[in-house]
Amino acid sequence: MTKVRNLLNKILWDKRERPEDYEITFIHRGAYMNRKTIPCKSITGVKRSWFTYRSEAGEDILIPFHRVTDIRNVKNNEIAYKSKKNQIQ
Repeated sequence: MTKVRNLLNKILWDKRERPEDYEITFIHRGAYMNRKTIPCKSITGVKRSWFTYRSEAGEDILIPFHRVTDIRNVKNNEIAYKSKKNQIQ
């Protein structure tokens, strides 16, 4: 899942990108259709095989990259990343 890590690092650290223009969707059991979407500006860290984000309750939540289904630029509605295996049938 190096592509997810590299893309998140680019979104968060490249001065040409704006984290508020992106959102990330991942598998989250119990959520509607087992998917949760958060703004990339909520991401607090990117590690080797996971990222963390700050929840509405103020908790840091760890999400492994293999649960990421897509990353989308909400400003121009382009999909920057889409998982081939984590799509709803």
